[in-house]
Amino acid sequence: MSSGLRTAFIYSPRFLDFDYGPGHPLRNERLGLTYDLISACELRSLPSACFVEPEPATTDELLEFLKPDYLKILRMADGGHAPADAFRYGLGTPDNPILPGIYRWSALVAGASLHAMRLVESGKVRSAFNISGGLHHAAPGRASGFCYINDAALIIADLCRRGHRVAYVDIDAHHGDGVQWAFYDTDQVLTCSIHESGHTLFPGTGFVGEIGEGKGEGYAVNIPLPPSADDEIFLWCFNEVIPPLVAAFQPDILVTQLGIDAHRTDPLSHIGISLGAFVQAVRRLKDLSGRWVALGGGGYDLRNVARAWTATWAIMNDREPPASLPTSFLARHQEIDWNDTAFIDAPAVIEGTAKADAWEDARQTVDVLRRSVFPRHGI
Repeated sequence: MSSGLRTAFIYSPRFLDFDYGPGHPLRNERLGLTYDLISACELRSLPSACFVEPEPATTDELLEFLKPDYLKILRMADGGHAPADAFRYGLGTPDNPILPGIYRWSALVAGASLHAMRLVESGKVRSAFNISGGLHHAAPGRASGFCYINDAALIIADLCRRGHRVAYVDIDAHHGDGVQWAFYDTDQVLTCSIHESGHTLFPGTGFVGEIGEGKGEGYAVNIPLPPSADDEIFLWCFNEVIPPLVAAFQPDILVTQLGIDAHRTDPLSHIGISLGAFVQAVRRLKDLSGRWVALGGGGYDLRNVARAWTATWAIMNDREPPASLPTSFLARHQEIDWNDTAFIDAPAVIEGTAKADAWEDARQTVDVLRRSVFPRHGI
């Protein structure tokens, strides 16, 4: 790799080999769609960037985070048949079906995130992006919420073993529960999640009072948003809490989960932000650390996913996303109703009583964090 490289994009066409099955909301075709849009926007051959094809994580690598009995069951399920006790491990549910290739695909995604992390940790690049990653709900011994292997927790655990301080920021509509609980009792990892409240959305966690325990008290940070939150409320909460805490923590490496399911057209959440708000948050994240590992995450409207993660890659490389979707890209994907060919949609705004109530909830949440968490970081 050239010494002039600054960024790396981790991608493999094998990401598309696995299908969650008909009717499942998570469609891996979104990954190929994003890759194609990046290419159409002429972001594929930047002189300071490289595209890297990953290899699956090895058994030894996975066992650094996963429990051996769960890994054994997951490997046994790779043929598409349910092993005994599979349900006890969260497998064979509507969210986490047992289908051919689930282990191979999950190991490949985990390997892609490990590759991204190692490129950044070694100094070969300053930032790396694995759009297939960000599977933040899985636990060491259990699948959950479409996630079989928690690649984010896996790479953070690996970094911690080598003495790094890691800040993890999650902007997915769903609380990053698997990552939070994995590091709930350590001050080596700062986990920050801004998400729709667990009162109205899976996984039902991520409340403002969840701030860590023991040495980790004050190092788990949650910003649960009311389901009526719009751009203004989302960005105000994000900016008031996350940049100052990450700056005070001074991480060696920043890991982010960039789910786009908080968008107003996403079918699996109630929050209503725009792509413009997502882009503003990503710009702030880029400035929070000199070393950055970005992961994908949720996103169930394919149109949003392709735009959001292409914009992220542009921002990583100090480029601006185009004003509109390229005509060549639209011609290749006529089966999708793009509705609007603008790259970034109009701001999301709510008004009236719903806005006033949402503001009240948001201010209370931030006030609680200022009292309970900020003093532990000297701010």
